[in-house]
Amino acid sequence: MAESEPIISLRDVSRVFHAQRGDVVALSEVDLDINEGEFITMVGPSGCGKSTALNVIVGLLDATTGDVLFRGKPSRGINKEIGYVTQSDNLFPWRTVIENVTFGLEMQGIGTKAERLDRARQLLDRVGLNGFENHYRHELSGGMRQRVNIVRTLAYDPKVILLDEPFGPLDAQTRLQLQDLLLELWQERAGTTVIFITHELTEAIALADRVVVMSARPGRVSEVVPVDIPRPRDIFSIQSEPSFRSIYDRIWEHLGEETKVAAL
Repeated sequence: MAESEPIISLRDVSRVFHAQRGDVVALSEVDLDINEGEFITMVGPSGCGKSTALNVIVGLLDATTGDVLFRGKPSRGINKEIGYVTQSDNLFPWRTVIENVTFGLEMQGIGTKAERLDRARQLLDRVGLNGFENHYRHELSGGMRQRVNIVRTLAYDPKVILLDEPFGPLDAQTRLQLQDLLLELWQERAGTTVIFITHELTEAIALADRVVVMSARPGRVSEVVPVDIPRPRDIFSIQSEPSFRSIYDRIWEHLGEETKVAAL
């Protein structure tokens, strides 16, 4: 049987920002294939273009040169099959929790109002937020806000989900809980592809099928490291897995060198 086409391909992608003080090359000649159903994490020094790569993939930014392919075809403009979860929860403070979750469904005209509310309630219950449907953003903790942020994206069932350091500002315990929850939600949605940016190396390994290591700016793919730890995984004891240390050391060998370059 022939291998299936990658769901996302970056072909020689570069992105240059033009400024009065000179051009800034954020990405340079990036080549990367991401298969349908994969969980990919991206790590790299600050300013290496990780977020720019996500913005190019979803269509918020155009590649200066090169091509972005979605299911083998050139992708132009905003790709509505891709959901995007940012570090900031971006919840609408004037809408309740359930109204935030149904927002994307409303914008895309999916279902009746009753059907949208029913889907939202099921998801909120799944992430332990039943009873908070009518709360507002300021009444929620940081972890609760990110749960709402994630299920708001899941509600319209995108084929690809991009997450840009969604757990960065959270405390360690909440972060572990949400990592575990995210893996459960992903595994329940066969075929959903996830690309997840993080600065935390243990998090990158715990979640991923493959870890993409980016170089110092201008960002290139320095290394792609497979994570051969069996699934389902126990997020809370992942570091005791026999292969964890060797994977960690392999990634750090590349990441450490790139971090030194970035500091020069």
